Amino acid sequence: MIDAIEKNLNRGIKLLNSISDVQYSDTTTPPYFSSIGSHMRHILDVFSCIFNGLETKKVDFSARERNPLAEQTTEAGIAYFHLILSKLHALSQDDFEMILSVTDDLGTGKVTANYTLASALIQAHSHAIHHFATIGFIINKLGVELPDEDFGYNPTTPKKMVLD
Repeated sequence: MIDAIEKNLNRGIKLLNSISDVQYSDTTTPPYFSSIGSHMRHILDVFSCIFNGLETKKVDFSARERNPLAEQTTEAGIAYFHLILSKLHALSQDDFEMILSVTDDLGTGKVTANYTLASALIQAHSHAIHHFATIGFIINKLGVELPDEDFGYNPTTPKKMVLD
């Protein structure tokens, strides 16, 4: 699990190493006018919520950090990626079965349910892929090349076959 999450998060770092701060923070792409940086920060905030709740075993996905610097400069974004990766690597295999009380606001108020740490990380990983797909749309509109062909693709999504 850690390898898959790390591989995906490293795609984000690869992208940030290839774009400027202006591209990273650009909010001119409709329809949502969000930036690559705001999506990256949001992705990492979800992982951060998990790590912030490990000691108490209470994770609140609605209590995100929302550090504006992490969505304005690639340097701060890359540092945030590395922080999350270091916390991910500090986990042991035994940690994955830890039961967490996870809270989130689903749109009609906060709901709490029990998860294992593994299930919370799987959710955060899938969430990251979903946002990478949105970032892929923004990248395209900004005329930036995708960092690799799997950026933003869920591994279970069938790919188009190109026939000669």
